[in-house]
Amino acid sequence: MNWKMRWVMGLLFVIAGGVFAQRNSARQGDQVVGQRSVGEELDGWVTKTEALLVPAADAMPEEKYSFAPSNGEFNGVRTFAEQVKHLAAANYILASAALGEKPPHGEANEIAPDSLRSKAEILAYLKGSFALLHRAAAAINSANEKEVLGPKRKLTRTGLLIDALLHSQNHYGQMVEYLRMNGIVPPESRR
Repeated sequence: MNWKMRWVMGLLFVIAGGVFAQRNSARQGDQVVGQRSVGEELDGWVTKTEALLVPAADAMPEEKYSFAPSNGEFNGVRTFAEQVKHLAAANYILASAALGEKPPHGEANEIAPDSLRSKAEILAYLKGSFALLHRAAAAINSANEKEVLGPKRKLTRTGLLIDALLHSQNHYGQMVEYLRMNGIVPPESRR
């Protein structure tokens, strides 16, 4: 999915979240109780996305982290480990941009550090990427939520987080396929 489509989907995501927040707000007189800011709403979606991805990454046994489909038209696709590292690197890049910081591990081009090899290292890296997304969501407020950032893509802080969430969901779908190809039912499907 290209960035324009992700942006449109993300905009729909935020609008739907705002409508949901408004419908789930209780009224006391003229005062709305339970209203959530854009940053709080995004943080809720970061939590939901993290709750899908971290258990899915953990469900794959370490010896299968090198798995990549080979039956069919799968030449050159990422291994399971590369999927997880790639989406986490993108999270770090986008969250850092939303915070006006440099990526903490020098991430560039959605590539994670080469030093991450074991399942434990990759899981820690993934969890760290979500911690940074939470921090970026918490930093969004009414004064900065519409500020356009970045010399190239010109997204707002909100747009950068939406991009990270949609990108993560895209790779979650791929991870689910990899798990199922290895006879593993994804944790979210076990409920």
